[in-house]
Amino acid sequence: MAASRPFAAIHRHGFVRVAAATPKGSAGDVAFNVRAAIELAGEANARGCDLVVFPELNISSYAVDDLHLQEAFLDAVESGIGEFAKATAKFGPVFCIGAPLRRNGRLYNCAIVIARGRILGVVPKSFLPNYREYYEKRWFASGIGLNGIDLAVAGEIVPFGTDLIFAATDLADFIFHVEICEDYWAPQPPSTIGALAGALILCNLSASNITIGKADERKLLCASQSSRCCAAYVYAAAGPGESTTDLAWDGQSAIYELGELLVESSRFDAKAELAVADVDAQRLRLERMRMPTFNDNAVAAGHPEKSVRRIHFEHRPSLKDIGFERRLRRFPYVPNRVEQLDQDCYEAFNIQVQGLATRFTATSGQHLVIGVSGGLDSTHALIVAAKACDFLEIPRSTILGFTMPGFATSDSTKSNAWALMKALGVVGEEIDIKPAARQMLADMGHPFAKGEPVYDVTFENVQAGLRTDYLFRLANQRRGFVVGTGDLSELALGWCTYGVGDQMSHYGVNAGVPKTLIQYLIRWAVKSGQFDETTNAVLDSILGTKISPELVPADEQGMQSTEDRIGPYELHDFFLFHVLRSGQPPSKVAFLAWQAWHDVEKGSWPVNFPDALKHEYDLATIARWLEEFLVRFFKTSQFKRSALPNSPKVSMGGSLSPRGDWRAPSDGVADPWLEELRAALRD
Repeated sequence: MAASRPFAAIHRHGFVRVAAATPKGSAGDVAFNVRAAIELAGEANARGCDLVVFPELNISSYAVDDLHLQEAFLDAVESGIGEFAKATAKFGPVFCIGAPLRRNGRLYNCAIVIARGRILGVVPKSFLPNYREYYEKRWFASGIGLNGIDLAVAGEIVPFGTDLIFAATDLADFIFHVEICEDYWAPQPPSTIGALAGALILCNLSASNITIGKADERKLLCASQSSRCCAAYVYAAAGPGESTTDLAWDGQSAIYELGELLVESSRFDAKAELAVADVDAQRLRLERMRMPTFNDNAVAAGHPEKSVRRIHFEHRPSLKDIGFERRLRRFPYVPNRVEQLDQDCYEAFNIQVQGLATRFTATSGQHLVIGVSGGLDSTHALIVAAKACDFLEIPRSTILGFTMPGFATSDSTKSNAWALMKALGVVGEEIDIKPAARQMLADMGHPFAKGEPVYDVTFENVQAGLRTDYLFRLANQRRGFVVGTGDLSELALGWCTYGVGDQMSHYGVNAGVPKTLIQYLIRWAVKSGQFDETTNAVLDSILGTKISPELVPADEQGMQSTEDRIGPYELHDFFLFHVLRSGQPPSKVAFLAWQAWHDVEKGSWPVNFPDALKHEYDLATIARWLEEFLVRFFKTSQFKRSALPNSPKVSMGGSLSPRGDWRAPSDGVADPWLEELRAALRD
């Protein structure tokens, strides 16, 4: 199955392609500025952009001071606006250009919004800087309070005011607001009201001369505004070519979404540039639905949607495959910020340590009881428990580790379990569960007890249940506290034994951590020297072991593989993140997964990720395992999550605790999600 053109089209999946334009500037050469803007507009059109934001006063130039008050100059600017509109009439994007415009004996610093040659509206700047190097009130009037009026410009009568937002009639969630430079330095930027009125994309036409450290301030403001407003923020600043009589210009442009940088331009570059990114407007709308705080703020502000003018326009988006201008994380739960890698891993690890330490001190128990299999989950729970003991300044011998080999336990995992317990200095014991399992199977009349090779779910769960039963009775006997080892990925898929099984514990320390993050945190623990070399060697060995529940004896194909049976955890974690965090539809999740995983050579991988573990998946494989995920997540496994023991939330991607991020009926169905996915893939 190949990605068909309709399925691969970004506009089918809630994306809007946005560009922040940095044209080469001039010191008031209007004709040059218009040509530069038209040239970049043509490039944006060729790249399939939907919205292009130019810098503040890009048609006139910003740093021309009193030239702004010259009638001939302003006439030339207005003619330039008309020329730009005519030249771009057959282009697809909506353009936001900057120019000074006259009305009723006042001059306004404006953003002009143009689509297919038609001026949709004009937004004046609200907050005019008039301090230090800025003297805008010398030339311009503020647009504050100018609502419900119009303006004559370039032969058209168009809506004018700070009460405008713009919405496409034929592309869902393409709704944007415009503000200008200093506006977002204000305590309450106009874009906040625009967002509360429904705008999902916030645009800033900025000139903004550069001084030392100012680039970081701009980034902070863009990230903060996009995060607080649950929006995308498109910032375009003037670049080289503007007058350097007293100031300098770096051309910093960027696009942020929910606080995260999507793309940024180069700086101090003499060439014109477009910073282009595909904004997930659907995700932004879904995020607002999940955040009552945002909507309460709209109520507190008097419901701005009642007072703004929503300017509708026909956009005619492309429904072709125009590529994908967005970096995607293959592992959305795994820290991806290289410069803050240690901090992110430190936080993730210590959230678990603190959660376990606090819960243990609140009990009357004297020991932490853990089943240690030599697999990833029990390994991570054990090293977290060891660090919790260190934090509480109690000996690691407080931890009682039990390895409980069954019918399919391999020598390698058993030896790893023992080696890890010895390396960490915990008390280790071994209980062979095979005799008890045989007795139970015999009492039940199971065929295995008669020598038949029947390895059904009963055979598997007898072993899983016995292990948990032993742990709880050992906790009773030793005044202990059972530490759960099951992870978020297993809970999402229901890949755990309910009740007297690995679904239950006194505290599920791993329940907020997906499998892919557990692997990465163990690697980080090794790389960052959290433990000694002996422990690190064991951890490396465990990381190289195939993931298996080891409940069914190995055959000629080798030992039982969890991922062969239910699918790759790296895909399931990807699916879970986008379904749980944002409520994205399955077809969108499949599209994102295909973009992230179809080519091992494209995109970035987490730092220090082993080459041997880098995989790629085609759309057919993704669809197959996504259907498996949907059935397991929505239909068959919620009853296990509805009865979860306590556990700490670790990732912003969410937890599955019924007291936390996810509440759902235990008797639900998966049909709506399956039907949506299948219908999209049939097109």
